[in-house]
Amino acid sequence: QVQLVESGGGLVQPGGSLRLSCTASGFTFSSYFMSWYRQEPGQEREFIAEISPYGFITYGDSVKGRFTISRDNDKNTVFLETDTLKPEDTAIYYCKARLWGTNYWGQGTQVTVSS
Repeated sequence: QVQLVESGGGLVQPGGSLRLSCTASGFTFSSYFMSWYRQEPGQEREFIAEISPYGFITYGDSVKGRFTISRDNDKNTVFLETDTLKPEDTAIYYCKARLWGTNYWGQGTQVTVSS
């Protein structure tokens, strides 16, 4: 069965580091574009970054320079990292797999940035 499981979220202090992971199963991970989105309270779901099967990366304008996306096709895992968390990064972070018209979504992981 198709499954995307995000992990690494939680309560983090401003200025801290974060490494989210999304592990996939049930499909050919290496063929899919992988991306991260987030949804802040009261806001629309926002695109963060996408990485192609061979490592070509697109970042959303709002986070370019602070977040890094990467993938490990051998482990069926995509990562999202930052070393400069801000309170406005508080959101539910979602992982998505895409191949043409087929989309798979994870359930999301909560990230709360607060002192």
